[in-house]
Amino acid sequence: MNKMSLKVERIHKDAILPRSAHSGDAGLDLYSVENIVITPGESALIKTGIKIELPEQTEAQVRPRSGLALKFGITVLNTPGTIDEGYRGEVGVILINHSKNSFTVEKGMKIAQMVVKPVWKVDIIEVEKLSSSERAEGGFGSTGLR
Repeated sequence: MNKMSLKVERIHKDAILPRSAHSGDAGLDLYSVENIVITPGESALIKTGIKIELPEQTEAQVRPRSGLALKFGITVLNTPGTIDEGYRGEVGVILINHSKNSFTVEKGMKIAQMVVKPVWKVDIIEVEKLSSSERAEGGFGSTGLR
């Protein structure tokens, strides 16, 4: 398997570089550089103190941490959040509190995970009619619950 490099610039003295907790993990943990209280039903943009330069033809997907979701009702609001290849600003994570209790994000806390994925470039071709498929237009629960 080929390995690519992710360039990371620290823009805050307390920033922690993204890293995997285990060697086989798909995601890189993202960390907060600030203390913020998110009240029930509210969302907040959490700063990470880093900027990234993605490899060509990739994107970074920002995803929730399952432990925060299960234990505290905290998740990424626009999951997965997409960081495009050309973006060079600070990586921020929009967290939302779905619980009934306030949640304190602390400096140095793991707040989300970032997965770098390839992006396929496609040519857009307008057609008069699409090919048929077994599924056709079935969606939004069309396969049932069992």
